[in-house]
Amino acid sequence: MSLKTPSASPDVAAGPPQRTGASRPGSAKLLHIPHGGLILVLILVCVFTAVQADTFTTSQNLLNVLRQVSVNAVIAAGLTLLMTAGGMDFSMGSNAAVTLCVGARLVDGGWSTPAVVVICLALATLIGLVNGLVVTYTRVAPFVATLASAMLLDGVALLALNGMSVTIGDRMSVLGNDEILTVPYLTVVAVLVLALIGVTMRYTTFGRDAYAMGGNEHVARLSGINVNARKLALYALAGVLAGLAGLMLLSRLGAAAPNTAGLQTQLTAVAAVVIGGTSFAGGHGTVIGTVFGVVLLGVVGNALNLLQVNSNYQLVVTGGVLLVAAVVNEFQRKSSPGH
Repeated sequence: MSLKTPSASPDVAAGPPQRTGASRPGSAKLLHIPHGGLILVLILVCVFTAVQADTFTTSQNLLNVLRQVSVNAVIAAGLTLLMTAGGMDFSMGSNAAVTLCVGARLVDGGWSTPAVVVICLALATLIGLVNGLVVTYTRVAPFVATLASAMLLDGVALLALNGMSVTIGDRMSVLGNDEILTVPYLTVVAVLVLALIGVTMRYTTFGRDAYAMGGNEHVARLSGINVNARKLALYALAGVLAGLAGLMLLSRLGAAAPNTAGLQTQLTAVAAVVIGGTSFAGGHGTVIGTVFGVVLLGVVGNALNLLQVNSNYQLVVTGGVLLVAAVVNEFQRKSSPGH
């Protein structure tokens, strides 16, 4: 008669006891969800600001934040798709500035609003397409080509205004200032754009091709993807979204002034996209991460204004918050399964 060793129960793990998610502190669990680090920094900023400034949580202030971030969100959406495909366009903010200035000039000259919208979007698309042609058919790096384009376009915007501000009255104020079900129209437009880019990246052949190109452009060519045509389409799309952002900004401000938008707006969008998890090298990017990045930047800017921080320190504080968010995000990425 042999003695049988009792087999281990399937719900009893061999080896030392494993720590369960329930035993982790709340912040640790948060760091193990997608973009958890970014969400944690955003929550901390919101809580601190709400404690220090009573007006932060008022509906009027929150609507103001939504309007402010909507323009950057549209630029960042196009940049997310472009960077995922291994591209870069540093001129989107400057493209928006040109659209803003040209649109104001046309409205001031008596053109109808539909005509202004069509002309501005066509101009912005053309600018994006020219960037795409330079990047695709020359050996100039996207970073260099589009940075030069940004400087050129900033100059064109100043020339279009001739150093003066141009107001358009209330011609486009509905888009920039009105709401639907308490949600600003600008935010509705931004959400639609973000949703469209997100669906494109996740569920369409165009989006899958973008990931493939960002992962390895040579392999993408060998697999039958028309890389040149895809690049042109991506830069043209970035252009039209930059134009849309320019029109949104014009509708919100009701005027065009020198140094509105431009390279500074672009750098803000790039920061939002990068801390949202999109890779500079291409092959990886998420719209959800970009949304958190854009919102974080908007909340930080709003908080600094409400707390009446000296303008000389605002860039320092903003840069510090972004650096913390980037470090926390990278720490989370490396500690996640598969790394």
